[in-house]
Order: sequence, then C-alpha cells, then structure tokens
Amino acid sequence: MILKPEKTIARLESGTPTAVAAIGDSLTTGWMAPKGYIDFLREWFRERYPATPVTIIASGIPGDTADFGRIRVDRSILHQSPDCVLIQYALNDAAYGFTPEQFKDNMQAIIDRVKNAGDADIVLVTAGHVGDIGERHFAEEYYDIIEHLGESNGLPVARVHEHWKKTIASGVHYENLVQFDLVHPTVAGYRVMAEAIIELFS
Repeated sequence: MILKPEKTIARLESGTPTAVAAIGDSLTTGWMAPKGYIDFLREWFRERYPATPVTIIASGIPGDTADFGRIRVDRSILHQSPDCVLIQYALNDAAYGFTPEQFKDNMQAIIDRVKNAGDADIVLVTAGHVGDIGERHFAEEYYDIIEHLGESNGLPVARVHEHWKKTIASGVHYENLVQFDLVHPTVAGYRVMAEAIIELFS
C-alpha cells in the first residue's frame, strides 16, 4: 500500500487554497538548472487543479544537511503554516560524514517539529540514483533510512532514486539525467524527481 498525503489531496480536490512547502538541499533549489523539480510541481498543480490556488514555499539551500534543516525548519517554512511539507535530504549528509544514526535522528527531529507545529501532511523525498560512482552505497544506505522513517512514522515517501533507476532501465542514459558532477540533476533529471513526487498526489 502506497501512502499518500490524503489531507492535501482533499484540499486540492475541493478547491481549498493549499500551501506546499519544500525544505532540503541544492536539489530543492534546482541547482544549476533552468528548471528544477519545484517548477515541474508548480506546473502540474496548476494543470491538475486549475481552480485551486496552490502556493509552493521553496526552501532549499545548496550544501544543506538535515542537521541544519532541524534548526531552520521553523523560520524557513513552518511559520507560514503549510498544509504539506516535503523533506528532502541525504546526499550531503552522507558526503559530509554524518553517520546513518545521526542522519536518522536529524530527520526524525524535522518530522517531529513539523508534527508539533500543526497537522500538515509530511512527504519524505529521496534524491536521485548516483549511478556507479563510489558514493552510491552510502547514498542507498541513507535512502533506506528515509524509507524506514516513512514506515515508522506512517508517512508517504517519494522514492526518487527508484524512479531514476526505472528511467535508466527504460533506455535513458544516466548521463542525460545528471550534470557535469554526476550528482546534480539536469532538467530531465528534475522532471523524473517531480514525477516521483507527483505520483503520490495522483
């Protein structure tokens, strides 16, 4: 059974003004791409729910980690009382040396702060599959933590990395989904990222 942000979907379908907030790192920013996943989400909401005013509060910071996210979540997004919160972290946490246990604790702290602030839906978001480079196994371990946090908290999880794998298996070259650093998405990669999130709202 795939969990979905049911309260947010109900608001969207009823035409009730809805605010969706996204906190995360450079992927939430749409780093170095003319169009990021937030842009694709905004377009989809507009097309799918033309009668519903939807506000997207984008709060991505390049280089950000869940450790800082737990500190800034209140002032960055929660003070605006969003109806749904997307939480996207993992790659920087792994790259900067946060242990899996530290990452889990920091993510749980963000989840708890959102829950304590109101009744917003929460969606956990993984990042893209990082191919066959050395960081892959570290990334997968952190994605597993996100999956487990989704299960233990009863939250929807947008499995972006799995969507990337399916896209690659369908014949799309990995190099078409990533920029020169082989990690940050291209516009095509951000589109796949958005599709993984949109699936939960459909």
